[in-house]
Amino acid sequence: MELPQDPMILFSFINTKLRDNYSSLDLLCEDLHIDKQQLLDKLHDAGFEYNAEQNKFW
Repeated sequence: MELPQDPMILFSFINTKLRDNYSSLDLLCEDLHIDKQQLLDKLHDAGFEYNAEQNKFW
């Protein structure tokens, strides 16, 4: 799957997917064939951190 390149759009896209379709980041990454660490790194570089308890980036 081609992910949005803009960090703010990516942040919104991933959080929407997590809210609507996936109970964890692991399930999202596995289902969409996304490298979890690359996703975490890209969003971290933009100032976002994943919270597993809330299942969202903030």
